[in-house]
Amino acid sequence: MTSSNDRYRPGYHFSPPTGWMNDPNGLIQWRGRYHLFYQHNPYEARWGFMHWGHAVSDDLMHWSDLPLALAPEPGSPREDGCWSGVAVNDGGIPTLLYTEVRGGVQLPYVAVGSEDLLTWTKHPRNPVIAGPPEGVSVPGFRDHCVWHEGNWWYQIIGSGIAGQGGACFLYRGTTLLEWEYLGPLCVGSVGENDDMWECPDFFALGDRHVLVLSPLPLNRAVYLTGRYESHRFIAEASGDVDGSHDFYAPQSFVDERGRRIMFGWLREARDEAMQLAAGWSGAMSLPRLITPRTDGRVGMSPAPEIEALRGAHISRAPHDLSPDTFVPIDMLHGDMLEIAATIDPGAAQQVGVAVFVSPERNEETHIVYEREPGRLLIDRTRAGSGYADSPSIALPLDHGEILNLRIFIDRSIVEVFANGHACLTARVYPTRSDSDGVALFATGGTARVLSFDAWELSSSMHR
Repeated sequence: MTSSNDRYRPGYHFSPPTGWMNDPNGLIQWRGRYHLFYQHNPYEARWGFMHWGHAVSDDLMHWSDLPLALAPEPGSPREDGCWSGVAVNDGGIPTLLYTEVRGGVQLPYVAVGSEDLLTWTKHPRNPVIAGPPEGVSVPGFRDHCVWHEGNWWYQIIGSGIAGQGGACFLYRGTTLLEWEYLGPLCVGSVGENDDMWECPDFFALGDRHVLVLSPLPLNRAVYLTGRYESHRFIAEASGDVDGSHDFYAPQSFVDERGRRIMFGWLREARDEAMQLAAGWSGAMSLPRLITPRTDGRVGMSPAPEIEALRGAHISRAPHDLSPDTFVPIDMLHGDMLEIAATIDPGAAQQVGVAVFVSPERNEETHIVYEREPGRLLIDRTRAGSGYADSPSIALPLDHGEILNLRIFIDRSIVEVFANGHACLTARVYPTRSDSDGVALFATGGTARVLSFDAWELSSSMHR
């Protein structure tokens, strides 16, 4: 297989033209156009020798590849490279702050861009911070979040403190080249025994601040909400950005309409040999709108631009799902679909939607709501090749609250948005060409489908 004919290559989730992709980097809207940079090995579909890939879009959905933005120095060893960071507008000058690794040492670097963002020049004063804070034992010092406040630039860098857990170190400067250490923004206790916090993202949301982290060894994305006072963040609540390990290292930005938009890396769930044979690895999540909620959670929903990809539509009238039934949706087949369903779980113990269903049901993937203990899961134990587990996320429904699902199917991706705040993603790889059916099901009691709509979605990749 090649990167162009792999049946599992997404049609409307961005994936690299070839080679390896991981973390989204440098998200920015510049002169009206959306720019997505990303961790990229252009030489093979495996991690290492990291560059910055670059793509551009006018609408968040239709992406065109651009030349590489950053590359390691000639002759660099495999473990060196240009690692995760951000893009900012420095008084009209596009600027990247990122981690460069040389000889195994992680240091903050700056690169300045041309007006069209196609050419980037590493600043001669790099590195702009000499190293981690003195006197602190750290397992890593990488990944940046940068913002402007008053007369100051601020940035946090992901790290950890031996014996205390994950940490984010806070700096400020009047320019992007000189930084003063202000102490840790926040230290410890997300996963209790974290070695470090990767890919920090810190921003105001409504009347609170949000700190998004990818802790190690937890290895999935979480958020903390709380107060930011006197250069310290006091966490008051927490939640999952996504309940799956398949979604990782998210980054967000604010576009020219004032919307906070997030992308995350969707990891492969098939073995390395298959990735190398395919010639590509990794995809981006759909763009997610991040919004405040009065219940303390972080609101997450798919950007409405996705609706421009809708094609043929099918709907079903409200109806009951009897106990222990599995009801195929006639005339609905495909591997690039959007499904919107509102369901009253009623007395059912489990209720949900099955996708990638083969005629004999020997392959199928289930999106399941379990009334007790109140959680959403994706059961991929019979999905085909790849991982055979069931990632889940807590989703307790209040009394009288119904289940509201938006499900996006894209060849090897199942991305689910539930009730405006819970997200769950899984990579699946059906082996049969006829594993393309959709069904509704309930077990243990009667549920009621209040609405059901589905659309075929078109491809959005420009290659």
